[in-house]
Amino acid sequence: MLKVDLNSDLGESFGSYKIGEDEEIIKNISSANIACGWHAGDSLIMEKTVKLAKNKGVAVGAHPGYFDMAGFGRRNLLVSAEELKSYVKYQLGALMAFAKSNGVSVEHVKPHGAMYNMAAKNYDLAEAIAQAIYEVDDNIILLGLANSQLIKAGEEIGLKVANEVFADRAYMPDGTLVPRSKGGALIQDTGTAIKRVVKMVKYGMIEARDGTEIAIKADSICVHGDNPQSLEFVKNIRKALENDNIQITSLRKVLK
Repeated sequence: MLKVDLNSDLGESFGSYKIGEDEEIIKNISSANIACGWHAGDSLIMEKTVKLAKNKGVAVGAHPGYFDMAGFGRRNLLVSAEELKSYVKYQLGALMAFAKSNGVSVEHVKPHGAMYNMAAKNYDLAEAIAQAIYEVDDNIILLGLANSQLIKAGEEIGLKVANEVFADRAYMPDGTLVPRSKGGALIQDTGTAIKRVVKMVKYGMIEARDGTEIAIKADSICVHGDNPQSLEFVKNIRKALENDNIQITSLRKVLK
C-alpha cells in the first residue's frame, strides 16, 4: 500500500489574534508544522499546539522562519549562512522544550515561507539549515521542497529527508513554487487540488504552470493552514487519498 504524510502549518495565531482552524485541521493530518514565534505564533500558542497535536496523535514538527512577523515570514531577507543556522537552532530549541515538557518529540523541521523558498534554490542556505538540525538532533527529519537544494543538503549532511509537495500551490517548470505575487500561484479549486495530489502521489508527476510535466517525489503533502479553503482542502484530499487506497501516516513511517 502506498503511504504518504499529510501536513499543515499550525500554531500561527498570536495573542488575541486567531489565524487558521487548527482544532479542526489537526483532525485530518498526520504531521503538524508548528510556528516557533518568529514569523507567527507565541509561547502560549506553541505549547497549546504541541498539546493539541499530542492529544490527536499527530507528529510534531518545528516550523522556523525569518524574524518577520509583520511580513508573516514571506519577505526575502539577506542573511549569512551563519546567521541562518543560528535562527534555526534558536527556534528548534524553543519548540523542543515545549515538546519535551509534554512528553513528545520533535519529529521534523520544515522551514517557513521565504526561508524555505530561498533555501530550496540556494545550497549554502540549505546546508546551514541542515547543519543546524544535525547538530541539535541528527534523528530529526528535514522536510523540504521535493527535489530541491534543501533535500540535497539534508542528504549530504546525513539527515533523513522527506520530499514535500503542495496541494494548494502551482509549480514552475524547474519544480519550484510559483511566487505568491504571481497570478495563479494558489490553487483554490478543491477538485483541481485533489487531482494534482493524487497524480503526484501515485505517478510522481505534476503539471507545471506552462503545461509541461515534471517528475516529483511525494513523501508529504502540505495544505497551508492560513488558506481560506484549508479545512475543505484537507478533508477532501484525505478522503480522496484513502478512497484510492493510499494510507495517511507520519513521516517516520513513510520513510521506513
